[in-house]
Parts: sequence; structure tokens; C-alpha cells
Amino acid sequence: MKPHAFAICAYKDSPYLETCIRSLKNQSRKSDIILCTSTPSPYIENLAEKYDIPLFVRDGASGIGEDWNFAYHMADARFVTIAHQDDIYQKDYVKTLLECYEKYPDMTLFTGGYAVIKGNKPVFFEKVEFIKRFLRLPLRFRGLSHLSWIKKSVLIFGNSICCPACAYNKEQLGEPLFASSYRFALDWDALFNLAERPGRFICVEKPVLFYRVHDGAATKACIKDNSRAKEEAHMFSKIWPGPVVRIIMHFYRKAYEEYTS
Repeated sequence: MKPHAFAICAYKDSPYLETCIRSLKNQSRKSDIILCTSTPSPYIENLAEKYDIPLFVRDGASGIGEDWNFAYHMADARFVTIAHQDDIYQKDYVKTLLECYEKYPDMTLFTGGYAVIKGNKPVFFEKVEFIKRFLRLPLRFRGLSHLSWIKKSVLIFGNSICCPACAYNKEQLGEPLFASSYRFALDWDALFNLAERPGRFICVEKPVLFYRVHDGAATKACIKDNSRAKEEAHMFSKIWPGPVVRIIMHFYRKAYEEYTS
């Protein structure tokens, strides 16, 4: 089994897909790359051919959970990163991941911080990521990061873990990875379930990728149609009593307004 693979999920004809591919090709530690889609097109096929990347097409209607599970399934490696087509990965992402695994062989999840790009320009201070970094503090105690309560503690006030930054230990976690019916909070739900299983969550508190915020992103769409608020409230209800959920969601809705502004 190869140590790591990127499985890019391509949806329709994203103008950012090629930039994402280049960032994966330019890794300081080379890794397998595959391209997966449920919306095949000449644009995607041409990029796969241009960069000599295997292309896998999933039959059936597009769905985030189904598409992510398909990409995870098609990647033949110990660790799999489901790469989001809009994002740009730092050149030492794979190198850092494998160094962490060498030090912590029980690592089931690797992740890290991120920097934001808005309008093709980096944002040097992003309030939401600053708060998420604070919420991830328990994972800095790596000697304890195998404990379920430590892993869950970074998820009880929201999902502080950046989904595209994650690499999952497929060898230990098996399949399917995402079993939720959620459209937005499926990664949070999956991480909460993984926190109950044996294995260590390792987080590198430095930006391992550039996370792109733009009008066509699924995150903005989920805010506008209110599905994000409904799903996050449902997740919080699994953790907290109703009055606490209402207080938390009050502040979350204010954050949505800032995100879409």
C-alpha cells in the first residue's frame, strides 16, 4: 500500500481546478493523485490528460457524501486526502503528514490550519480561523490526542477541523468513511464518530492549505438555503441541551452573515 494519495473531487467546470492540481503536483514529497467526478465533461477530461492523472467517473446523481466516499474508495493508499477543487495545498503538506505518521503510527487523522483566499487575494487575518485555532487547542497535547474526550472536545462547539486539510488513515478506518445524510455537516458528523474509535488525531497548527471563499462555493450555497443552519443545529442537539443549542446558534448565525458579506 502506498503511503498517501490525493483524491480530487471535481464538480462541474471549476475555474480553480487546475490551480489545485498544480499545487498537488508540486508537493515536495510526491504522492499519488487521482481525479474523481460525477459530472464528467471535456474540461475535466482535458485536465486529467494534461497532467496525466487517472480519472474515475461515478455513475448516478451528484451528492457530496456519495462523491466523497467514491473518491476515498478509489484512492489506493494508507492515507487519503479528499482534495477540494477550489483549494491550494502547501508544498510540504504530504511531507508534514508522513513525518507525523512516522512519529505517531496510531494516527488515524492528520489535519492542520489554513489561510483564506477571497477574491484571489490572501486574507492575513480571518476571524473564523482564529476562533477555530483556539478550539483546536486540546489537540496540541499530542500525548493525549488518542483519547476520545480530547478528540471530541475540539468538536463540541462546532467543527474546528478544516475538512480539505484532513488525511484519513484508510488502512485503519476502512469504508465507508461518510455515513451521514447531511449535505454540509457530514464531515463534522464523520469526525465525531471517528473520535470514538481508536487512533490519534494529529493537528499541525500552521496553514497547510489556502482555503478559497467564493460565491460558487458549496459553503455559501448551504448558508443561503438555510441547510447549514439546520444541520449544525441538529449536530449541536446531539451534544448539548436545547437552551444551549439556541445560544450557540445565535452566534453562529451572526458568523454566517460575516461569511457571506
